[in-house]
Amino acid sequence: MTGAGAYDGIDDRPLEAPPVDALLLVSFGGPEGPDDVLPFLQNVTRGRDIPTARLAEVGRHYLDVFDGVSPINEQARALKAALEAELAARGPDLPVYWGNRNWQPYLADALVQMRDDGVRHALAVVTSAFPSYSGCRQYREDWWRAREEVGPGAPLVSKLRHYWAEEGFLGTIARAVQALQPGPDARLVFTAHSIPTSMASTSGPGGGAYVDTLRAASASVVERLDRAYAWDLVFQSRSGPPQVPWLEPDVNDHLRTLHADGVREVVLVPIGFTSDHVEVLYDLDLEAAQTAADLPGLRLTRAATVGTDPAFVAMLRDLVAERLVGDEQPSHGAPSTYDRCPVGCCPAPARRPAAAR
Repeated sequence: MTGAGAYDGIDDRPLEAPPVDALLLVSFGGPEGPDDVLPFLQNVTRGRDIPTARLAEVGRHYLDVFDGVSPINEQARALKAALEAELAARGPDLPVYWGNRNWQPYLADALVQMRDDGVRHALAVVTSAFPSYSGCRQYREDWWRAREEVGPGAPLVSKLRHYWAEEGFLGTIARAVQALQPGPDARLVFTAHSIPTSMASTSGPGGGAYVDTLRAASASVVERLDRAYAWDLVFQSRSGPPQVPWLEPDVNDHLRTLHADGVREVVLVPIGFTSDHVEVLYDLDLEAAQTAADLPGLRLTRAATVGTDPAFVAMLRDLVAERLVGDEQPSHGAPSTYDRCPVGCCPAPARRPAAAR
């Protein structure tokens, strides 16, 4: 980015800032009809020189299974409504806006509406729980770019701290696993979006935070269950060229390995995702389920994401209230406990892959 106001990798909370007077729900965005699919994918992959034929192939996931409508926007609407209800019931009294990275309503649209409504400083709630370029810093770049686009009067946007280690996140996932009543020999397989290994190695202030925090969160979920299940962390939804190393193992490959090792019950836990959008419904509920169906005797179930679970929504509200009274705490659960991004944190890759979300 260019321009005097461009995001430079420093925490976006200046010492002299207007009081927070709104929340901004920030999400990935998704198509809401067949005609939206190709333009949406072009937005996601802009700058990566992906052939149109490849985009059309990926677009079949949306068209053939979901009639061209990603569930993610409706899930964002539901979370926005849940946050509004929680704030109305318990305070603080803040309006909630919504903007996306890749589809309508875009972040710039949300900032225009906030400016016109007199908002001066919005606190962003991002639907990505873990630190990485695509899951944290890129969203900061997105709203700084949007502020430059909107121009004079655009509100300041700062980010709510990471919530991957909060009880409202971990406890909700643990209850979703327990609801499946896994057997004593079940293997828990936690999944997250694969990203390039180069991006993973530079995530967080000191590097390696994406995988470190995913492992820490997964271990914390298991600690909340009624027995000490064996578990693994795997990855899904790779979208990069084969010559570029991405995080492994892939969930489908791992299911085959577990089956060969004699495992006969697997619970998939999509810990890296906050809602049941396309990459959960297609990559796990269809593709991984088909992989399991081809492995004789393997029972596969999938835990729900946090979505709009009341405990998750209440936790987000509590973090907002904590921030407003000036008593913000560091994220719990080392490693990588930090909240204010230093210069150089999660640097942008030379070629930007599709974001984890």
